[in-house]
Amino acid sequence: MQFFRKVIFWLHLACGVTVGLVVFIMSITGVALTYEKQMLRWADGFHIDPPAGEARRLDPAALLEQAQAETGKAPGAVLFRSDPRAPARLYFGRESFAVNPYTGERLGEGAVGLRRFFRTMIVWHRWLGQEGEGRAVGKAVTGACNLAFLFIVVSGCYLWWPKEWTWKQLRPVVFFRGGLQGKARDFNWHNVFGLWCAAPLFLVVGTAAFFSYSWPSGILYALTGEEKPRSSARGGGGSREKPAAPASFAGLNDLWEKAAASAPGWKSITLRLSEKPGAPVTFSLDRGNGARPDLRSTLTLDRKSGAVVRLETPADIGAARNARSWIRWLHTGEAGGFAGQTLAGAASLAACLLVYTGWMLSWRRFRAWRERTRRKI
Repeated sequence: MQFFRKVIFWLHLACGVTVGLVVFIMSITGVALTYEKQMLRWADGFHIDPPAGEARRLDPAALLEQAQAETGKAPGAVLFRSDPRAPARLYFGRESFAVNPYTGERLGEGAVGLRRFFRTMIVWHRWLGQEGEGRAVGKAVTGACNLAFLFIVVSGCYLWWPKEWTWKQLRPVVFFRGGLQGKARDFNWHNVFGLWCAAPLFLVVGTAAFFSYSWPSGILYALTGEEKPRSSARGGGGSREKPAAPASFAGLNDLWEKAAASAPGWKSITLRLSEKPGAPVTFSLDRGNGARPDLRSTLTLDRKSGAVVRLETPADIGAARNARSWIRWLHTGEAGGFAGQTLAGAASLAACLLVYTGWMLSWRRFRAWRERTRRKI
């Protein structure tokens, strides 16, 4: 058992020294991205003052017609939020902009600089700052280092496990101790941060593997006995074709009312139009914060008759797909709301400190070994 523990320790140390820099980059950028949505919403300043009286927001058809008349392009989708002070958003392929839902007036560009900053953070977080063809290399490196970090988290829990569950054994590795310096301080911090953040770190790092590799999803589908859906090709990731202008937006308001009635308490509804005029209309209904798959549903209605073509709720899809839909939101912590984001951000910050203290402990161990070797000579 002692030999096995020694092997795990050296593997733990070797992985930490080898992938520490990449883990630090992914962790510090993860900290920067913790409150991305809240910060952008605040910085954009798109808060609408509802008109006095009984003024209503424009109907979807009216908003789409106005946008098409002003831009000369047919919107592919429109999003409304239940918050009367929230802007609506129109989508033209990959492009979108916010509008006043009461007047249809296009709002400003918002916090362009902050969006550029977060975009840079994402590029470093996912691809180590690589763009274009270099992304494949960056993704391969971050994926491998993420798996190594997952081993570090798991093996750290094993190495932390005290030989005896006594206060004397637990005190140095469970709580912070004041007045420590050098190796004793780094050892204390490394253990305390590792212990208290082990569970959220395991969740954050473990879910990240799904973004780098396909085999975690394959395992998930295999465990549930379900067939993994085939991914559709997107033609190299270029901009999608903008939907052709439909003959009219007639009938969309009635479909909207039917969709809204199917999801009492909705927080946001996105109406999506097909590129083919007259094709069924799809509504994405969300009764949560956008990061709760269990509160989302998709309703497709026939354009002419209003009949339900398809209704998809979490209960209608398989267990594997249901679980897979949570991965992104568990990784960012958004599935748990503001508290979940804070916990994920704190875990990322702890990872930075774990890298630092781990490096310092390794450096001191190396210096001590070198000094012993010099004395023998």
